[in-house]
Amino acid sequence: MGSLRVHELAKELGVASKDLLAALREMGVDGLTASSSVPDQAVPRLRASGGKAVPEAKLKEAVEEPLPKPSPGRKKVAEAEAVAPPAPEEPVVADVATAEPNGQTAPAPAVPAEAPAPPEPAGPSLPVLRLVRGATPQDVADKTNRSVAEIVKALITLGEMATASQSLSDDSLALLASELGFEADIVGIEDEEEEEPDEEVDESRLEPRAPVVTIMGHVDHGKTLLLDAIRRTDVVSQEFGGITQHIGAYQVHTNGREVTFIDTPGHEAFTAMRARGAQVTDIAVLVVAADDGVKPQTVEALDHAKAAGVPIIVAVNKIDKPEADPQRVRTQMVEQGIVPTQFGGTYEFVDVSAKARTNLDDLLETILLVADVEELKGDPVGRARGVVLEAHLDRGRGPVATVLVQKGTLDVGDTLVSGTSWAKIRAMLDENGQQVKQAGPSKPVQILGWSATPNAGEDIREVEDERAARHVVQEREAKVRAAEAVTTRPPATLQELMTQARRDEVPELNLIVKADVQGSIGALVDALAKLPQDEVRVNVIRSAAGAITESDINLALTSSAIVVGFNVRPDAQARDLAEKEGVDVRLYRVIYDAIDDVRSALAGMLSPEEKETELGRAEVRALFRVPRAGVIAGCYVLEGNILRNARARVVRDGVVAYDGRISSLRRFKDDVREVAEGFECGIGIENFNDIKEGDVIEAYEVREVAREL
Repeated sequence: MGSLRVHELAKELGVASKDLLAALREMGVDGLTASSSVPDQAVPRLRASGGKAVPEAKLKEAVEEPLPKPSPGRKKVAEAEAVAPPAPEEPVVADVATAEPNGQTAPAPAVPAEAPAPPEPAGPSLPVLRLVRGATPQDVADKTNRSVAEIVKALITLGEMATASQSLSDDSLALLASELGFEADIVGIEDEEEEEPDEEVDESRLEPRAPVVTIMGHVDHGKTLLLDAIRRTDVVSQEFGGITQHIGAYQVHTNGREVTFIDTPGHEAFTAMRARGAQVTDIAVLVVAADDGVKPQTVEALDHAKAAGVPIIVAVNKIDKPEADPQRVRTQMVEQGIVPTQFGGTYEFVDVSAKARTNLDDLLETILLVADVEELKGDPVGRARGVVLEAHLDRGRGPVATVLVQKGTLDVGDTLVSGTSWAKIRAMLDENGQQVKQAGPSKPVQILGWSATPNAGEDIREVEDERAARHVVQEREAKVRAAEAVTTRPPATLQELMTQARRDEVPELNLIVKADVQGSIGALVDALAKLPQDEVRVNVIRSAAGAITESDINLALTSSAIVVGFNVRPDAQARDLAEKEGVDVRLYRVIYDAIDDVRSALAGMLSPEEKETELGRAEVRALFRVPRAGVIAGCYVLEGNILRNARARVVRDGVVAYDGRISSLRRFKDDVREVAEGFECGIGIENFNDIKEGDVIEAYEVREVAREL
């Protein structure tokens, strides 16, 4: 039997597994299932026929000759059989066959054989079956217009037992879809709902909207200070250490027009947050310090902006410093493919100084100019759509989310859905804390009235009423639970239990992560996931926004976890319980301090490295046999010291003859603990008497050295 399984070959040929099994039965191969291996001799036949049974005579004419490379030419052979007699095809096969001996090497025919490969994608592709993660056989049956019994039977054929309401893993769903003749597209709960067509955009309703600008760049290059200078407010003083820890969205009025700014954190640990800022933006302003130049995080931010496919404006900041060199920044940016308009390129560069408030008007004019070229428009009519930029739990106001409206208009009293949260808007606040009644496209607002804290980066959409919102959220929660059930389902077989037990030999550091806002949680968890985890693993068992509660301490107690708090504090009950039970609670104000501590904790969990240190070497010059003590080697210490009970190896002609321990050490008739270089001594090796004159005894010790991650 071959190593290629039926369902794998069926997927390759673009047919259903059951059709391929029927073809195999016609060819005399019976008793196979979708997970069975296809006989080697049948593979080229099926490839040549496109998955249909091939008579033996026809097979010898059209298939056996190109056997070394059947896959690339299978479509060509199938087309020739369907349209014309096999006779015209034989000269091509003969040419390939004669080319092989002339080429003298096996790879020679690979060139003509693989030539038909490019047209391969043009062939018929499998229909796409979109399934939500954690779907059940009932869901698959509804999507494919089949009975549940048929779906369960197909799963049994694939070797998996499942009930109609049991959630399936991603691998099982993909295999099942292939068995049914589909290509699986596994999506999240919100992506599946995107199947609903958006309402058609009426061009007459489109109105010019404010550009959404993202400030990006390296840490401490003056991003927040630049935005602060533009807004004439003190944003920097509210950030610990002058480093932005959260995404902030603000609107600036200039020349009768509005510009929406999104300030993203500059530290590399906030890659996910910075990327999220680039995904909702229209224009990216890349801030580069004139005295510092392009840094790795500058390139990282540039990559995010390029991936978002948005226009990029480079703001060369800190030009007021004596060591500033804006020209050097331009040269460095050219190396990154960003050519200024002054050099004949297409990217705008503006020299500014946030501290001295220099050329800020030029920067705003450049932003508006690029926005005019982009012709940004939005539809203020219809149900609102947008994205959550930030979310946190406020002690007095409950869950609060900063939302950027992308389509439609939000009004106080509207009902929204985001992930597994919904909101009846009680109030909307702008960046200055002032209440607003409406929010149109490109308007960032804080929304109060959520049922739970939404996740940063999730889409929001307006629904009819609270009843519809609750229905959507309940469906999503059920799907989330189903998806989680797949990942947390206990092993079903003894073999899986043993595999999991072996996997658990890798030590795990359990963490409970609490932060003031969702964005910080995402950034922190993302940074922790990037730590090396070959020998130790980080396992975040809970992450949520809000203060550290008694429930968090109890969970940490039962799971031997460390509680990591970022910009939050434990309440009184949680603090008392943590002190009483000895739960380790770590509190941080700067995110990379938390990452460094976790890195140190992981390093402490590593098994120490054994480092060998040589103590001394002694040459065997005489042998003495002592009753009840065996052979004693009369030695001369060549270098270092020989210690009693030290580990030692006997080296003979450069080869280690024995590795053991020094059992006795004497000088004349006295037992000693140590013999220094240049002295003679008698050495007894534990459990080894085959010592010969001329051997060298090397004494050494093995020390455990703490490893770094």
